[in-house]
Amino acid sequence: MTEAARAAAADPAGTRLDGSVPRDANGVPHGQPVLDSLIALLDLERIEENIFRGVSPAESPVRVFGGQVAGQALVAAGRTVPRERQVHSLHAYFIRPGDPSVPIVYEVDRTRDGRSFTTRRVVAVQHGKTIFSLSASFQIDEPGIDHAEPMPDVPAPETLPTYGEQVGDLVHQLGRAQPRPIDVRYVTDPPWVRRGKGPQEARSQVWMRADGVLPDDDLLHVCIAAFASDMTLLDAVLARHGVYWGLDNVNGASLDHAMWFHRPFRADEWLLYDCASPSASNARGLATGRFFSRDGQLVATVVQEGLLRVLD
Repeated sequence: MTEAARAAAADPAGTRLDGSVPRDANGVPHGQPVLDSLIALLDLERIEENIFRGVSPAESPVRVFGGQVAGQALVAAGRTVPRERQVHSLHAYFIRPGDPSVPIVYEVDRTRDGRSFTTRRVVAVQHGKTIFSLSASFQIDEPGIDHAEPMPDVPAPETLPTYGEQVGDLVHQLGRAQPRPIDVRYVTDPPWVRRGKGPQEARSQVWMRADGVLPDDDLLHVCIAAFASDMTLLDAVLARHGVYWGLDNVNGASLDHAMWFHRPFRADEWLLYDCASPSASNARGLATGRFFSRDGQLVATVVQEGLLRVLD
């Protein structure tokens, strides 16, 4: 990790030299400086050949955000793989809550290097214990059969209100006052709007993109998508039952997370994240998500199970 990257990671608001930083109507930092801080967050320090170290933003909740540790683990795996091999799938388990006050050590096992595929396993360690594990598979570019489901018919992102406009005065109550590197626009009504209105469709649709310009690094774009995929996925589960984090007595956490990457994409261009929940039981909710590019290409598929305890 470079000194500039260390400084940016330590200052997640991305304050400029003149002290200014873009802020929305609620005073929450966003835009290119905040995105640059996320890029720095994913710029891991190499300690040994297969060992990397990452940090958390200075302004963090009590637990490390799941998308952060997934993105950092994927960076660690990708840095041990030839650049011509692109990640096509990852499978991860969230084992223990991460402590944002101390660095996370990522240990990479070079499981297999084949002629077409490369497999890596990563464990994230804090305080001598594994908090997260990830397996990722990489593949050379190969021609083959090609088909995909069509993208749902939804309004264009520019016609939708910004996240700050939609959340309004609830931003602090929802715990969303931290800097936002991802621009999110809800297509469906946000879960906090649907609260208390009886059974709802178990679905959430948002447009999202990195809030700025990313460098031309394929692995970085995939890792940004992995980071963002954990942001709204479980909304589909909660929307079905008319409850939401921060507004109702709901405790939850990601349990496992899987992603498949089908086609190239840029994470700083609009992606439709179409999420649904086929089932919830035993204090667990299952959610599936599909990422579509602006031109309608299905670029990634996500599945996650989350722990969801509605205590009231």
